Amino acid sequence: MDTKIIKNKELNIWEALIPVCFLMILLAYNIFFADGELFGTYSNQIILLLSGGVSLIMGLFNKVKVRSMIDEIWINIKSIFVPIIILLLVGALAGTWLISGIIPAMIYYGLQVLSPSIFLPASVIIASIISIATGSSWTTSATVGIALIGIGTTLGIPAGMIAGAVISGAYFGDKMSPLSDTTNLAPAMAGTDLFTHIKYMAYTTVPTYIVTLIVFSILSLTIQTNGTANINSILETIKNTFVITPYLFLVPILVIVLIVFKTKPLIALTSGVVSAIVFALYFQPELINSLGASKFKTILNAIFTETSIITNNTSLNDLFSSKGMGGMLWTILLILSAMVFGGIMDAIGALSRITAVLLSFASSVFGLFATTVISCLGLNIVASDQYLALVIPGKMFKKAFEEKGLAPENLSRTLEDSGTVTSVLIPWNTCGAYQSSVLGVDVGDYFIYAIFNWLSPITTLIFAAFNIKIRQLIKK
Repeated sequence: MDTKIIKNKELNIWEALIPVCFLMILLAYNIFFADGELFGTYSNQIILLLSGGVSLIMGLFNKVKVRSMIDEIWINIKSIFVPIIILLLVGALAGTWLISGIIPAMIYYGLQVLSPSIFLPASVIIASIISIATGSSWTTSATVGIALIGIGTTLGIPAGMIAGAVISGAYFGDKMSPLSDTTNLAPAMAGTDLFTHIKYMAYTTVPTYIVTLIVFSILSLTIQTNGTANINSILETIKNTFVITPYLFLVPILVIVLIVFKTKPLIALTSGVVSAIVFALYFQPELINSLGASKFKTILNAIFTETSIITNNTSLNDLFSSKGMGGMLWTILLILSAMVFGGIMDAIGALSRITAVLLSFASSVFGLFATTVISCLGLNIVASDQYLALVIPGKMFKKAFEEKGLAPENLSRTLEDSGTVTSVLIPWNTCGAYQSSVLGVDVGDYFIYAIFNWLSPITTLIFAAFNIKIRQLIKK
């Protein structure tokens, strides 16, 4: 909320767009012609850093001091210290929840309850409930999301579909929960209160959610699954490999309860890791001994490196493997690279220049809504951070909405409909990188199935075009 919008009169719009065009061209070439391997494993990270270098050159040409750019990069990196630690803890969570039998227990019981005919809409609803309760799409994916991916793939449902259903539900809950940071940030930027914002946001969010549920219900009826016949053998394998008991659910329940009662995520996730270690030692002693190392080393491997539990059912072997904190390093490097690029773009005034040009096209009410949506989408792409995609348009367009006689909840709703939910659709955005890493599904695979996320900005534009629930300012 204290983010300053940096302006630079020396920088023109074409210079501001050069780094963006450079980034888009390299990313497109890497995806379509180099199979994602233009610069090896870390292609996206290198492309972002090279684009940051181009931004730096533009800044030097326009009298921006290197120190100013470094300071802005540092501010960006400081802002993601906590998310990075959360990512590392999620990696540890995945490893310890595996060896403790928590994830296998979720899959074991889930297979007996969730049939393919209801699985996708049920996943949307389950993720929605957890996300509303916790206020966090990230926590939802790291807990029930991982379990639903495991259950669904075992049933033969494509992972992209499951991830799309989980993300759709998680971001619905994230938007509508008063515990969510973005749900509090958007009205603060626009100048309205939290509950007015949530109430007004429901007009576009609920119809989008209903359409999402309908589409996933249809998909559930049309997809062909190949896992149903193997469920009995899978259940038998899980039961023979792990000690399966409902008591294992006490750990995820503990994490969710802590977050519902507004415990800091770092404390909640750490509690989940520590309690999972205790449960692993108590419930799974034979499994830990079978992994070929001392108990202490096995637990350390689950937290920091790779753990693989081999069973006689090959379809379960991929599910029962985890890379711990080490598996999150690629994502962390991607986020850091994005912060470098976004920081330099902000420091040289490119973000404010691009946003100001977009604002000049907003001559009508619909044009203002459309410009806000485009700005949020663009900043999710360029700045790689959903918070900047809320803060910068929120500050830039607040006065424009007032001049059009529009109540501030119009702006706050549009910020959420286009800034919050679309961040997960960008592979190098912090949210896209996180969700892809935690769920183990590439953004390209779940993009089309994240129906709620890409439909939300379309819905808000439809409402604006037909003047549906566009609240005017009340003049005193």
